[in-house]
Amino acid sequence: MAQVNLQINGRDYLIACEDGEEKHLTFLADYINTQVEGLVDNVGQVGEARLLLMASLLVADELAETSQELDNLKAGGTETVSQEDAGQRSVEMDRLSQRIEDIAARLENP
Repeated sequence: MAQVNLQINGRDYLIACEDGEEKHLTFLADYINTQVEGLVDNVGQVGEARLLLMASLLVADELAETSQELDNLKAGGTETVSQEDAGQRSVEMDRLSQRIEDIAARLENP
């Protein structure tokens, strides 16, 4: 069994994986780290757990959107996400990030 050292938000994580999966795991960690860095730029260093949660929500949203588009294409539809829709989603994600921060702040200071 192989091990790979992944770095997210400046912190190292040693992860065990099957032999040959190291490159793929590094790619995934780089993608997550990019999401986290974007969040840090927008909301600052708000704690590792919160940043990873927010990054997970962003990635889950991308996955859901892609899955919906794939289902639409399989059904014979030609709808795709327009630039306007993508911009609206970006605004919605900013609002979602702010809501997450507000909720977290209330939880920390009841």
